[in-house]
Amino acid sequence: MLEADELIHQSTRLRIMAALNVLPPDGWLEFTRLKAIVQATDGNLGAHLDTLAKADYVAVDKRFVGKRPQTRVRATRRGRRAFATHVAYLRDILVGAPS
Repeated sequence: MLEADELIHQSTRLRIMAALNVLPPDGWLEFTRLKAIVQATDGNLGAHLDTLAKADYVAVDKRFVGKRPQTRVRATRRGRRAFATHVAYLRDILVGAPS
């Protein structure tokens, strides 16, 4: 039986990974948009992104657009695989798969 990915299982990180996984593999989501989607504060979202980045589940890109800073995030290949495995784990629970 599959096991939970404890990094992704936390509710905010699960929402982050779900939001990023609907993008194309090379798609980026701006920090402010992701913050609105997962309904987190700047600090809370930043802390969760740091955790996911340390596991190589997300990539964070900080740049300037004109004179304004912009932070954007995307799921890495490793993060997409981990999310898919975690979703399969959750599906097993929902359908009552034997252990």
